[in-house]
Amino acid sequence: MEKTVYFVRHGQSVANASAVFQPPESPLSETGRWQAACVARRISGLGVQALLSSPLERAKGTAEAIAQAAGLTPEYSELFVERMKPASINGKPFDDAEAQAVWTEWNKTLYMPGVRVEDGENFDDLIARADAALAHLVAHAGTSIAVVTHGYFFRTLVARVVLGSMLNGETFKRFQRMAGMENTGLAAMRYREAPGEEPGWRVLFYNDHAHLNEFWQPPGQQDAGDVEA
Repeated sequence: MEKTVYFVRHGQSVANASAVFQPPESPLSETGRWQAACVARRISGLGVQALLSSPLERAKGTAEAIAQAAGLTPEYSELFVERMKPASINGKPFDDAEAQAVWTEWNKTLYMPGVRVEDGENFDDLIARADAALAHLVAHAGTSIAVVTHGYFFRTLVARVVLGSMLNGETFKRFQRMAGMENTGLAAMRYREAPGEEPGWRVLFYNDHAHLNEFWQPPGQQDAGDVEA
């Protein structure tokens, strides 16, 4: 068995461009809609058979653009949502001292197994969800799949594939810091089972956003057809 999965980080959201702790309901910004149209055109030429997506608004908006361009129906799954921070800080400004203190303590738990802050995900949750997401993709009937997800969680998937049993708090923290992912950055991984080979995932390419140059046009100057493509 062999399958290729194309991963897309969502387009820029309104909250991405604001100094706030991003809430789940933040939609795409004007720039984000343009980015989504660009990556949608690119994915429409890849021959993907299925489209999976995080159900968070910024991912849904990106998936809808891809669905329209590629003639696919999105399958929404909570497995591909962004790391879930404590709900108490969602939408709070970065300069809110109380929210900043909660975020600082929660951020530590992303690299410290067994520690939790409020209802935020921690290291153990993220790695378990990454394993479940990868298993879900292996079991999926499609052999060429597009997945719309989020920057931090996608880096978690790649870290799990690349580092395997060497993934721990320190290696995870370094990977997250050093392996950036642009809005609508495109990456691909291939899963293969073949005689004489250890079955598993391989990273093919990462954070490719050439489509933003190829289809470049300043936001606000596209016509409606471009935005919705």
